[in-house]
Amino acid sequence: MTVKALYDYNYPSKDRPELFGDDMLVHVMWANNMMFCSAACFRAPKAMSFADFKSQMVDPWAASDPDYDPSSAREWQVNGEPFGADSDVSLADTGVGHKGLFSFRT
Repeated sequence: MTVKALYDYNYPSKDRPELFGDDMLVHVMWANNMMFCSAACFRAPKAMSFADFKSQMVDPWAASDPDYDPSSAREWQVNGEPFGADSDVSLADTGVGHKGLFSFRT
């Protein structure tokens, strides 16, 4: 539902990219998981490799579900497009962008 302000609303967003310097916000969604109903948000360096992002941020978060097996994460997507989960590519080079979305299935 849209909201119409009765005045000029000129307040800059508190999570705009220029406030994060060399970092960015990255959302991660475990698709069709009954324990996680929505995406989690992580602050990560743009230069971090995808493998490091997965092992240092995604795996510990997902491990709170006792059924999670890090080797079973598959069908990775970036903003709805298939992603090969190449471990050497930096987050910036994956195309995820600030406040973008990675999703996976197990």
